Amino acid sequence: MSSKPMRRESGARQMPNHDIVTVAVFLLGGTTNPVNTEDVAVKANDLAPGRFAWRKYCDQINIDAVRKRLWDARRLARLSGSERTGWALTEGGLQLAKSLVAHLERVPPKQRLRLKERRWRAAVAFQEGEAFFRLDEYVPQEMRERKISRLLYAFADDPVLGEPVIQIARIARRGKRE
Repeated sequence: MSSKPMRRESGARQMPNHDIVTVAVFLLGGTTNPVNTEDVAVKANDLAPGRFAWRKYCDQINIDAVRKRLWDARRLARLSGSERTGWALTEGGLQLAKSLVAHLERVPPKQRLRLKERRWRAAVAFQEGEAFFRLDEYVPQEMRERKISRLLYAFADDPVLGEPVIQIARIARRGKRE
């Protein structure tokens, strides 16, 4: 599992959690001395607030989430060590951490939502997608697709509107009425 390149989204970086713990080990001196799991947890939480938090007690760090990502990083040959001996960077982990730290910004927290909230948001997104393309339950499937395709054809290459129109089309198509 290789690390995907990070993409800028409104000034923030998207970084996998196993890369965050790798950078945390680097920043804590894991190139020369093994680093304690709890120290990694605190540093990872500083780098990406909320990413390693409990669902119910979002102000608390979930040490198990950090441990899992440390083991993932070890499996990917970025870290060596264990919870008992501490964590150190491998040569590959050191190179990766240096490249990530050079461009490091605060990583946005992942918002954890309950199933009910996720379903509600999906329904709202679908309704908004239908409104954007002027669709409702009375528009036959063939006509729905024509309306969506017409706007995609007109705006997909636009530097400002292209990506939003493509995303809204995906939402409108995903929830199509049968």
